[in-house]
Amino acid sequence: MTSLAVTTPQSTQQAVTAAVELRNVSKHFDGVIALRGVSLAFDRGQLSLLLGENGAGKSTLLRLIAGLATATEGSIALFGSTERDKWKCRLGFMPHASLLYDELTGLENLQYFAALYGIRDREFCQRAIAGVGLDPGLQRRVGQYSQGMRQRLSLARAVVHDPDLLLLDEPFSNVDVASAREIAAHLARMRDAGKSVLVVTHQPQVLDGVADEAVFLEAGRVIDRRCWNLEALRAFEEASLGSRVKEVRRL
Repeated sequence: MTSLAVTTPQSTQQAVTAAVELRNVSKHFDGVIALRGVSLAFDRGQLSLLLGENGAGKSTLLRLIAGLATATEGSIALFGSTERDKWKCRLGFMPHASLLYDELTGLENLQYFAALYGIRDREFCQRAIAGVGLDPGLQRRVGQYSQGMRQRLSLARAVVHDPDLLLLDEPFSNVDVASAREIAAHLARMRDAGKSVLVVTHQPQVLDGVADEAVFLEAGRVIDRRCWNLEALRAFEEASLGSRVKEVRRL
Protein backbone atom coordinates (compact mmCIF):
# COMPACT_ATOMS: atom_id res chain seq x y z
CA MET A 1 0.00 0.00 0.00
CA THR A 2 1.27 3.44 -0.88
CA SER A 3 2.12 5.55 2.14
CA LEU A 4 -0.18 8.49 2.70
CA ALA A 5 0.25 11.75 4.56
CA VAL A 6 -0.36 11.05 8.22
CA THR A 7 -3.17 13.00 9.86
CA THR A 8 -4.36 12.40 13.41
CA PRO A 9 -7.85 13.83 13.89
CA GLN A 10 -7.96 12.88 17.58
CA SER A 11 -4.42 13.91 18.54
CA THR A 12 -5.45 17.23 20.10
CA GLN A 13 -8.04 15.67 22.40
CA GLN A 14 -5.92 14.29 25.23
CA ALA A 15 -7.74 15.90 28.17
CA VAL A 16 -9.79 12.73 28.72
CA THR A 17 -7.93 9.47 29.34
CA ALA A 18 -7.84 7.48 26.11
CA ALA A 19 -9.72 4.19 25.89
CA VAL A 20 -6.56 2.61 24.41
CA GLU A 21 -3.00 3.90 24.36
CA LEU A 22 -0.10 2.05 22.77
CA ARG A 23 3.44 3.32 23.27
CA ASN A 24 6.19 2.07 20.97
CA VAL A 25 4.64 -1.43 20.77
CA SER A 26 6.47 -4.16 18.85
CA LYS A 27 5.67 -7.86 18.52
CA HIS A 28 8.05 -10.57 17.30
CA PHE A 29 7.11 -14.16 16.40
CA ASP A 30 10.07 -16.54 15.97
CA GLY A 31 12.15 -13.92 14.23
CA VAL A 32 9.22 -12.41 12.31
CA ILE A 33 8.39 -8.81 13.26
CA ALA A 34 4.59 -8.44 13.21
CA LEU A 35 4.48 -4.93 14.70
CA ARG A 36 7.20 -2.29 14.69
CA GLY A 37 7.14 0.51 17.24
CA VAL A 38 3.43 1.31 17.02
CA SER A 39 2.26 4.31 19.06
CA LEU A 40 -1.47 5.07 18.94
CA ALA A 41 -4.22 6.44 21.16
CA PHE A 42 -7.92 5.79 20.61
CA ASP A 43 -10.43 8.13 22.21
CA ARG A 44 -13.62 7.07 23.92
CA GLY A 45 -16.83 7.23 21.94
CA GLN A 46 -15.08 6.64 18.61
CA LEU A 47 -15.32 3.87 16.01
CA SER A 48 -11.91 3.30 14.42
CA LEU A 49 -11.08 1.08 11.46
CA LEU A 50 -7.79 -0.84 11.27
CA LEU A 51 -7.01 -1.32 7.59
CA GLY A 52 -4.22 -2.91 5.58
CA GLU A 53 -3.22 -5.94 3.57
CA ASN A 54 -3.01 -9.46 4.99
CA GLY A 55 0.04 -9.64 7.24
CA ALA A 56 0.06 -5.90 7.97
CA GLY A 57 -0.29 -6.57 11.71
CA LYS A 58 -3.96 -5.68 12.22
CA SER A 59 -5.09 -8.85 14.01
CA THR A 60 -1.89 -8.96 16.04
CA LEU A 61 -2.57 -5.43 17.22
CA LEU A 62 -6.11 -6.38 18.21
CA ARG A 63 -4.93 -9.45 20.14
CA LEU A 64 -2.37 -7.39 22.04
CA ILE A 65 -5.02 -4.87 23.04
CA ALA A 66 -7.31 -7.72 24.10
CA GLY A 67 -4.58 -9.15 26.33
CA LEU A 68 -4.43 -12.42 24.38
CA ALA A 69 -0.78 -11.82 23.51
CA THR A 70 2.08 -9.92 25.13
CA ALA A 71 4.04 -7.19 23.42
CA THR A 72 7.74 -7.86 22.86
CA GLU A 73 8.45 -4.19 23.46
CA GLY A 74 6.42 -1.18 24.56
CA SER A 75 3.33 -0.77 26.73
CA ILE A 76 -0.45 -0.87 26.31
CA ALA A 77 -2.85 0.95 28.62
CA LEU A 78 -6.63 0.64 28.63
CA PHE A 79 -8.57 3.39 30.38
CA GLY A 80 -5.30 4.67 31.81
CA SER A 81 -4.18 1.37 33.34
CA THR A 82 -1.63 -1.22 32.20
CA GLU A 83 -2.96 -3.76 34.74
CA ARG A 84 -5.20 -6.19 32.88
CA ASP A 85 -7.25 -7.18 35.93
CA LYS A 86 -8.48 -3.60 36.20
CA TRP A 87 -10.02 -3.49 32.73
CA LYS A 88 -10.65 -7.01 31.45
CA CYS A 89 -14.38 -6.87 32.31
CA ARG A 90 -14.69 -3.60 30.40
CA LEU A 91 -13.49 -5.25 27.19
CA GLY A 92 -15.42 -7.21 24.57
CA PHE A 93 -13.64 -9.19 21.82
CA MET A 94 -15.12 -10.70 18.67
CA PRO A 95 -12.38 -12.73 16.97
CA HIS A 96 -12.45 -14.06 13.42
CA ALA A 97 -13.63 -17.43 14.81
CA SER A 98 -17.11 -17.29 16.35
CA LEU A 99 -16.21 -19.18 19.59
CA LEU A 100 -19.79 -20.48 19.79
CA TYR A 101 -21.00 -23.92 20.86
CA ASP A 102 -22.73 -25.57 17.89
CA GLU A 103 -24.73 -28.01 20.02
CA LEU A 104 -26.45 -25.20 21.98
CA THR A 105 -29.14 -22.75 20.91
CA GLY A 106 -28.32 -19.10 20.54
CA LEU A 107 -29.90 -18.24 23.88
CA GLU A 108 -28.11 -21.12 25.64
CA ASN A 109 -24.81 -19.88 24.21
CA LEU A 110 -25.42 -16.38 25.43
CA GLN A 111 -26.56 -17.50 28.87
CA TYR A 112 -23.35 -19.50 29.25
CA PHE A 113 -21.08 -16.60 28.29
CA ALA A 114 -23.09 -14.09 30.32
CA ALA A 115 -22.70 -16.31 33.40
CA LEU A 116 -18.92 -15.90 33.09
CA TYR A 117 -19.50 -12.23 33.91
CA GLY A 118 -21.92 -13.03 36.72
CA ILE A 119 -24.99 -12.25 34.58
CA ARG A 120 -27.78 -14.80 35.09
CA ASP A 121 -30.78 -12.81 33.88
CA ARG A 122 -32.46 -14.73 31.01
CA GLU A 123 -34.35 -11.65 29.83
CA PHE A 124 -31.09 -9.69 29.71
CA CYS A 125 -29.66 -12.31 27.32
CA GLN A 126 -32.85 -12.29 25.26
CA ARG A 127 -32.58 -8.52 24.81
CA ALA A 128 -28.92 -8.85 23.80
CA ILE A 129 -29.86 -11.36 21.09
CA ALA A 130 -32.74 -9.21 19.87
CA GLY A 131 -30.37 -6.24 19.77
CA VAL A 132 -28.35 -7.84 16.95
CA GLY A 133 -31.47 -8.73 14.96
CA LEU A 134 -31.90 -12.38 15.96
CA ASP A 135 -34.94 -14.13 17.43
CA PRO A 136 -34.17 -15.01 21.09
CA GLY A 137 -36.88 -17.68 20.97
CA LEU A 138 -35.31 -19.58 18.09
CA GLN A 139 -34.75 -23.21 19.15
CA ARG A 140 -32.41 -24.08 16.28
CA ARG A 141 -28.92 -25.23 17.30
CA VAL A 142 -26.13 -22.83 16.39
CA GLY A 143 -24.56 -25.54 14.22
CA GLN A 144 -27.52 -24.98 11.87
CA TYR A 145 -27.11 -21.20 11.74
CA SER A 146 -26.08 -19.38 8.58
CA GLN A 147 -22.76 -17.53 8.64
CA GLY A 148 -24.57 -14.22 9.01
CA MET A 149 -26.55 -15.49 11.99
CA ARG A 150 -23.38 -16.84 13.59
CA GLN A 151 -21.64 -13.50 13.22
CA ARG A 152 -24.55 -11.65 14.77
CA LEU A 153 -24.68 -14.06 17.70
CA SER A 154 -20.91 -13.77 18.08
CA LEU A 155 -21.35 -10.00 18.36
CA ALA A 156 -24.04 -10.50 21.01
CA ARG A 157 -21.60 -12.76 22.89
CA ALA A 158 -18.92 -10.05 22.78
CA VAL A 159 -21.21 -7.29 24.09
CA VAL A 160 -23.47 -9.19 26.50
CA HIS A 161 -21.66 -7.67 29.51
CA ASP A 162 -21.95 -4.11 28.10
CA PRO A 163 -18.22 -3.46 27.59
CA ASP A 164 -16.75 0.03 27.26
CA LEU A 165 -14.31 -1.14 24.58
CA LEU A 166 -15.20 -3.53 21.75
CA LEU A 167 -12.65 -5.17 19.46
CA LEU A 168 -13.82 -6.91 16.28
CA ASP A 169 -11.77 -8.95 13.80
CA GLU A 170 -13.46 -9.24 10.37
CA PRO A 171 -17.07 -9.08 11.63
CA PHE A 172 -18.45 -8.91 8.07
CA SER A 173 -16.61 -11.94 6.72
CA ASN A 174 -18.91 -14.09 4.52
CA VAL A 175 -22.09 -12.50 5.84
CA ASP A 176 -25.19 -11.49 3.89
CA VAL A 177 -26.15 -7.87 3.33
CA ALA A 178 -28.91 -7.90 5.97
CA SER A 179 -26.56 -9.28 8.63
CA ALA A 180 -23.85 -6.76 7.74
CA ARG A 181 -26.36 -3.94 8.15
CA GLU A 182 -27.56 -5.29 11.51
CA ILE A 183 -23.98 -5.50 12.78
CA ALA A 184 -23.14 -2.01 11.51
CA ALA A 185 -26.29 -0.57 13.11
CA HIS A 186 -25.45 -2.17 16.45
CA LEU A 187 -21.91 -0.78 16.34
CA ALA A 188 -23.31 2.67 15.59
CA ARG A 189 -25.55 2.45 18.65
CA MET A 190 -22.60 1.43 20.82
CA ARG A 191 -20.47 4.30 19.50
CA ASP A 192 -23.31 6.75 20.08
CA ALA A 193 -23.61 5.45 23.67
CA GLY A 194 -20.00 6.48 24.30
CA LYS A 195 -18.36 3.09 23.73
CA SER A 196 -15.04 2.74 21.90
CA VAL A 197 -14.99 0.33 18.95
CA LEU A 198 -11.97 -0.93 16.96
CA VAL A 199 -12.73 -2.91 13.80
CA VAL A 200 -10.32 -4.91 11.62
CA THR A 201 -11.97 -5.36 8.24
CA HIS A 202 -11.39 -5.69 4.52
CA GLN A 203 -14.91 -4.31 3.96
CA PRO A 204 -14.83 -0.81 5.46
CA GLN A 205 -17.54 0.33 3.05
CA VAL A 206 -20.08 -1.38 5.33
CA LEU A 207 -19.28 1.20 8.00
CA ASP A 208 -19.64 4.30 5.83
CA GLY A 209 -21.46 6.88 7.91
CA VAL A 210 -20.59 4.96 11.10
CA ALA A 211 -16.78 4.91 11.34
CA ASP A 212 -15.05 8.03 12.58
CA GLU A 213 -11.51 7.33 11.43
CA ALA A 214 -9.20 4.81 9.80
CA VAL A 215 -5.70 3.70 10.76
CA PHE A 216 -3.72 2.18 7.88
CA LEU A 217 -1.02 -0.39 8.65
CA GLU A 218 1.67 -1.80 6.39
CA ALA A 219 4.36 -4.32 7.37
CA GLY A 220 3.67 -3.76 11.06
CA ARG A 221 3.84 0.02 10.93
CA VAL A 222 1.22 2.77 10.98
CA ILE A 223 1.51 4.59 7.64
CA ASP A 224 -1.57 6.78 7.79
CA ARG A 225 -4.40 7.91 10.05
CA ARG A 226 -7.29 10.00 8.82
CA CYS A 227 -10.98 10.77 9.23
CA TRP A 228 -13.12 8.15 7.50
CA ASN A 229 -14.78 9.87 4.55
CA LEU A 230 -15.11 9.50 0.79
CA GLU A 231 -11.49 10.54 0.23
CA ALA A 232 -10.23 7.92 2.69
CA LEU A 233 -12.44 5.25 1.09
CA ARG A 234 -11.05 6.06 -2.35
CA ALA A 235 -7.49 5.85 -1.01
CA PHE A 236 -8.30 2.44 0.50
CA GLU A 237 -9.84 1.17 -2.73
CA GLU A 238 -6.95 2.44 -4.86
CA ALA A 239 -4.40 0.81 -2.55
CA SER A 240 -6.36 -2.46 -2.56
CA LEU A 241 -6.55 -2.43 -6.36
CA GLY A 242 -2.83 -1.73 -6.61
CA SER A 243 -2.12 -4.65 -4.29
CA ARG A 244 -4.26 -7.01 -6.37
CA VAL A 245 -2.53 -5.91 -9.58
CA LYS A 246 0.89 -6.56 -8.02
CA GLU A 247 -0.25 -10.01 -6.91
CA VAL A 248 -1.52 -10.88 -10.42
CA ARG A 249 1.80 -9.80 -11.92
CA ARG A 250 3.69 -11.89 -9.37
CA LEU A 251 1.64 -14.98 -10.25
